[in-house]
Amino acid sequence: MTTFIRQIQQDETPLLNQFLYEAIFIPEGVAAPPQSIIENEELQVYVRNFGHEPDDRCLVAECDGRIVGAVWTRIMHDYGHISDDTPSLAISLYKEYRNKGIGTELLERMIALLQNDGYSQVSLSVQKANYAVGMYQKAGFKVLQETDEELIMVCKLRLNETT
Repeated sequence: MTTFIRQIQQDETPLLNQFLYEAIFIPEGVAAPPQSIIENEELQVYVRNFGHEPDDRCLVAECDGRIVGAVWTRIMHDYGHISDDTPSLAISLYKEYRNKGIGTELLERMIALLQNDGYSQVSLSVQKANYAVGMYQKAGFKVLQETDEELIMVCKLRLNETT
């Protein structure tokens, strides 16, 4: 299985609705919510008109000609919002492509892209029980705030020095 990481094309942005649904953490033994849940305003902030704002960034993972995962950032007032100049991150893969290193590669490539574009940090919100917490920690994310169920994490980015 060969995976290719690339920037999303504008005509592919409707796929972000599918990946938004895939990003919803469903604890063991809990029924998945209906697909229509992504129409809720607090979730649509992640994808509505994506690609039309200057801070929108998205990378996709493509395997055998199929997009199987995405990582995207934008400055928005979402669950992981910490400031108006810090992009919030969302990432997901189709279930059958998880635990193969694809998510880690997507995350690392997005961090590098944000660094190159001059951002000083990136944030996200994740449920404590989500197995992805470990991936975020390995990538350099630290807990900024904590509730009973969720973590708001931030990754400080090393800005490229010009001489």
